[in-house]
Amino acid sequence: MPLITNLINRRSFLKTTSCLLALPYLDSMAAKQSTSALKRMIFLGGGYGFTHAYHGKDNKSFFPEQAGKFSEIGLTHTMKPLERHKNDITMVRNLTNLGVTNPHGGSQHHLSCGSYREHEAGISCDQIAAKTIGKECRFTSLVLSGNDNMPGQGAGHGSGYSLSSDERGHSMPALNSPLDLYKTLFAQKGDSSETVIARLNKRKSVLDLVHKDAKNVQRKLASEDAEKLDQYFTSVREIEQTLSREREWANIPKQQAPFGAPSEGMDGAKEVDLVYDMMIIALQSDMTRVISYRQPVASVIKSIGISLSPHTLSHYGSSGESRMASEQRDKKIMELYAGFIDRLKRTKDLHGQSLFDNAIVNYGSNLKTGHGTQDVPAILTGGGAKNIRKGEHIILPEENTSLGKYWLTLLQEAGVKTDKFNYDDKNLLEHLA
Repeated sequence: MPLITNLINRRSFLKTTSCLLALPYLDSMAAKQSTSALKRMIFLGGGYGFTHAYHGKDNKSFFPEQAGKFSEIGLTHTMKPLERHKNDITMVRNLTNLGVTNPHGGSQHHLSCGSYREHEAGISCDQIAAKTIGKECRFTSLVLSGNDNMPGQGAGHGSGYSLSSDERGHSMPALNSPLDLYKTLFAQKGDSSETVIARLNKRKSVLDLVHKDAKNVQRKLASEDAEKLDQYFTSVREIEQTLSREREWANIPKQQAPFGAPSEGMDGAKEVDLVYDMMIIALQSDMTRVISYRQPVASVIKSIGISLSPHTLSHYGSSGESRMASEQRDKKIMELYAGFIDRLKRTKDLHGQSLFDNAIVNYGSNLKTGHGTQDVPAILTGGGAKNIRKGEHIILPEENTSLGKYWLTLLQEAGVKTDKFNYDDKNLLEHLA
């Protein structure tokens, strides 16, 4: 491959090379490009919450007891893996997802905040961000879910397929394994532009036939069935939009994979680590700027030698083997999270900036601990939320503050021009800045 000595734009660069990671960062590539920061949003969800202290018992909690800077109050014993990042994380407390009351639903409507009072569930915050900060990328967003052979309720995730919701508030399908993500991001055998376009044409033809048949049926339906069919047409339009977007990118080859394909059976902590690696590649090469990842639960527990099911582990009690196992899980999740932060800090984007500097990353759940749905965890990192204090445990003054206000705050910090999210129209900067 010849050395690139002149300025090229991002889209041209993608056309001329199949592997960004094989090249060093070249200053000339960014010399005349926009200096505005490319914000990135990553949402991580872990199902059940964390281990909490029992009142009157001699045991410890994952959550700090008091507000303040972590450099002064310290990290709890199971947050210790984040020690090297303690000045770059923010834990926000007293948040509650008002639209979700499922005691097994840690990820259910987590990013959309569900239905509340007269408000129906709507689009999730990651998909709102995708329409703005992700619109120039090959993938407006990546929706990922862990490879857990367990129903969502049993894993603490609740119903649905992912953290993300579409315009109708319906859970969005996800890429469910490292192999699915690998095949999505990297060039595969036979992926010439001609083959891709032919495949898209075939899918479009099938869609046209289905659409025509449905139109014929529509004229004969009762009003209730007509409403269901209208929802179906909405799904068809979304597929059409996806096909149209894939066609736009058909002549721009995907990059070659920097490593071999993962095995189909990979799961547990190794799965999370590998998915984190591929998320970094997708962000670095600007294939996407928005990612949601509903992480595996049962397989992670099993991979660290715990034989209990996620639900059993959520009833950890005040002492004994179950509590020790629950704390072990908490610590492992934070180890994985710390490793992801390491990767963000050491990886440069197309402009030569650390991915971390302009990223907004949140790890959270609708469940605080066990089956408790109030005061849920939100652990924020990344330099993209410039106005939010870092290195602190912040306890909001109002109990059960709507989680939607927090998502609205993060959307605005990412540069999304909106003054409302679902049923919330006020951000939290007065408490977080």
